Amino acid sequence: MELKRLLSHVRKAVDDYSLIDDDDKIAVGISGGKDSLTLLYALNELKRFYPKHFDIIAVTVDLGFENLNLDSICSLCDFLGVQYTIIHTDIAKIVFDERKESNPCSLCAKMRKGALNEKIKALGCNKVAYAHHKDDVVETMLLSLIYEGRFHTFAPKTYLDRMDLTVIRPLLYVNEVDVIGFTNKMNLPVCKSPCPADGNTKREYVKNLLGNIEIKNRGTKERMFTAIVNSGIKGWPDLKKC
Repeated sequence: MELKRLLSHVRKAVDDYSLIDDDDKIAVGISGGKDSLTLLYALNELKRFYPKHFDIIAVTVDLGFENLNLDSICSLCDFLGVQYTIIHTDIAKIVFDERKESNPCSLCAKMRKGALNEKIKALGCNKVAYAHHKDDVVETMLLSLIYEGRFHTFAPKTYLDRMDLTVIRPLLYVNEVDVIGFTNKMNLPVCKSPCPADGNTKREYVKNLLGNIEIKNRGTKERMFTAIVNSGIKGWPDLKKC
């Protein structure tokens, strides 16, 4: 994917759902994966010409795995001129060694978000950008249908009243395959996740399921996404009325 096309998708999402306001200070959550690095690059480019002034910083929650090397991401942030903060934690030790969680993802995510939100508030941020793309939107909906029995997915924008923070998702119009293409084109320094649960989760199962459905029924993912956009579920306003 070309940068110009990526920016057009990101700007459309930002405009459609009013994700950015004047004088926002946005923390971009950096996991080291392709999605978060693409989001960082896109927002850093968008701020150069977007009519509303905003600033970004990059933040990584280090879960405490010994084999995580963030040097290449530090170099990328230096190249982009973006402030980079690493939050060191013992989350991996707590989840895997002390509590020995059989299903670690939920607790890990809760602790990771807690550490992230606390730090970015201290850094003066009023928003945090997550790198969820179009595939994530649909996969989360399928997860909810299969395991919870309800039609639900995360919203483009969510206000966390306890933290006085707003979560935004500027990549929601971008397909994962295009994220992969952009990452390869720009040679972004993707870091492989050191988590032992990576690739062995319910989300991974649903991702593969959706992939198989798409192979046999081309356009299924796009139709599912359209159904979500038009569903009226919480957090997804009717764009025709906006």
